[in-house]
Amino acid sequence: MRHRALPGALLALMGLAGQAALSGCHAPQRTGAVVTPSPSSSGERPAFLAEDACAGGSGQSFTEVDCADRRATARVLARYNGPQANGPRCPAATDFVLRVAAVDHGDSEEDSSPEGYACMRGLRPPHPGDPGQGGGPLTVTGDCVYAQRDGVVKETACDGSGAHAPEYRVTDEVTTRDACPPATELYVRVGGGTPVGCARRLP
Repeated sequence: MRHRALPGALLALMGLAGQAALSGCHAPQRTGAVVTPSPSSSGERPAFLAEDACAGGSGQSFTEVDCADRRATARVLARYNGPQANGPRCPAATDFVLRVAAVDHGDSEEDSSPEGYACMRGLRPPHPGDPGQGGGPLTVTGDCVYAQRDGVVKETACDGSGAHAPEYRVTDEVTTRDACPPATELYVRVGGGTPVGCARRLP
């Protein structure tokens, strides 16, 4: 059953197939929706998709639900305010990211929820964000990539089950290129506190 979204409660599902470039990163996006929770009887509004909360849905429709609800499909690993491009990196185990649009609940600033994003982990496998699986919004140690075009590589499954054969595997994440092992053949920007991924060509 698809839930109708209230105005301003739109989410975007990002990074089902992580993509990394030598000079930058980009992940494809899909749009989805989630219903804004109602105020509690005390007048206080519960945190929206707070850490450890759960969401139910798939494809392009998501809503916040109790984690014990049979509709629950993913749990929030981390929740941040502000745009994802300028915010903290999601945890390595993230399977997908929900972008939460700013929502105006009333006339005062306290009645509004700022723009933000939730880093989500599926409650059941498969987990595209796990190392080597060929998906997720992040490129992490253990992931494999192939050259899509000059200067751009894209993640793919290490076991060769994806549409593209793996060409390189990320072996380390470091602060600068100089810190990569001598056998490194490709540098991949992965973001976070160790933004350089050191990759070796697969045999």
